[in-house]
Amino acid sequence: MGCLGNLLWFVFGGFISGLSWCLMGCIWCITIVGIPVGIQCFKFSGLSFFPFGKEVRYGGGVSSLLLNIIWLIFSGLPLAIESAVIGALLCITIIGIPFGLQQFKLAKLALMPFGAEVI
Repeated sequence: MGCLGNLLWFVFGGFISGLSWCLMGCIWCITIVGIPVGIQCFKFSGLSFFPFGKEVRYGGGVSSLLLNIIWLIFSGLPLAIESAVIGALLCITIIGIPFGLQQFKLAKLALMPFGAEVI
């Protein structure tokens, strides 16, 4: 299901999610201090474009916690709300449930991106 799921995902909603992550990455990269955050956004935009067959592992330490708090205040909530709303809309139909679950995975990632690793 990985290849077919990713193709359907990209056409029916993954493009919007990936563009949102890219936009946040560009906004963060405007300042020199925000470049590490922007690079992390660009990494996760690839996951947003094609999420099937990939897993996210969470870990990290104190620095990840501090970055996650700053991220949540400035960029995390809009991305998480967008993914949660799209996920809820996709879960209305039986066919859309796998896609909705991927959106919920992205919503969790939007709340805590630092210390997360894509496998």
